[in-house]
Amino acid sequence: MREFIRPVAITFSIACLAASLAVFSSNGAFAQAKGGQMAPPSAAPAGQPSAIKQIALTDKQVEGVIAAAKDMDALAEKMPQDGKPDPKITAQLDSTAKKYGFASYDEYNTVVDNIGMVMSGIDPASKKYVGMAAVMKAQIAQIQADTKMSAKDKKEALDDLNQALKAPEPTIENKGNIDLVVKNYDKLDAILGDDQN
Repeated sequence: MREFIRPVAITFSIACLAASLAVFSSNGAFAQAKGGQMAPPSAAPAGQPSAIKQIALTDKQVEGVIAAAKDMDALAEKMPQDGKPDPKITAQLDSTAKKYGFASYDEYNTVVDNIGMVMSGIDPASKKYVGMAAVMKAQIAQIQADTKMSAKDKKEALDDLNQALKAPEPTIENKGNIDLVVKNYDKLDAILGDDQN
C-alpha cells in the first residue's frame, strides 16, 4: 500500500521543490522546499524561497538527521501555523540540533535540504538515483493509472506534477551525496519519504 500512497502524498512537496527550481535557474541557487513534518523553512524575503547552500554531506550528518527526526518532528508540529517564528520553539530547535551533532538549527536545515535534493531524484522501486524529472514522470503514470483516486485529486496532482516538470532540474554539485543518501535510503525514506521525496 505504501507504494500507492507515496506518489500521492508527496506530489505537493515535489511540486514545491520543482517550482522553487525556477528560482534556481534565475538566481543560480537552489531554492528551499520542505513539506509536512520537516523543519520549518527559514525566513526569506516576502514571496521568495530561501536558497539552499549545497554542501558535501557526511555520514555523521546523515546519521544525525535520522537520529533527530522524532524530536525535530515534535518541535515542528508546535510551530505556529501563521509562519511567525516562536522564539521559544526556535531556541528548542537550535538546542535539539546541537544535541544531535549540528552546530545550529541552520546547519541541520542545510543538511536536510541537501538530503531532500537527492531524495527527490531517487526511484523508490529501484532505490537508484534517476533524477527528479524521471521520478515525477513515473508518479504521473501511477496517478493516471489509479482508479481509486477522485477525479479532482487526480487532476490537482497531475497539474502540480506537470507544472513542476517545466522547471529546470538542479545539478547536484556534490556527487558523493547521491551515494551517501542512496546508502541510507530506507532509513531516510522512513522519516522523510512522505514529505521530501
